[in-house]
Amino acid sequence: MSNKTLILALMASLGAANAADIEAGKAKSALCAACHGANGISPSPLWPNLAGQKEAYLAKQIRAFKSGERKDPSMAPMVAALTDADIDNLAAYYASLKSN
Repeated sequence: MSNKTLILALMASLGAANAADIEAGKAKSALCAACHGANGISPSPLWPNLAGQKEAYLAKQIRAFKSGERKDPSMAPMVAALTDADIDNLAAYYASLKSN
């Protein structure tokens, strides 16, 4: 095996090891469902739909709420206990859903 092949194989395995877990995100989404809907489609015009959003965008916004960069009195307590893995898993789950 060449060095280039070995490096590519290593990079691929690292990416797979860090991949978000959609099923874990689905399990963690129970709290989100009250406002954002059971399938990521909000029943209210006050809260955004999460289904079909881009994964990186969702993760960035959740992290912004957690850090206080984005402020919302409803979201702050919802995201306070989330780990980085939880955030990645939630983002992957909502991104995997159809938006209609």
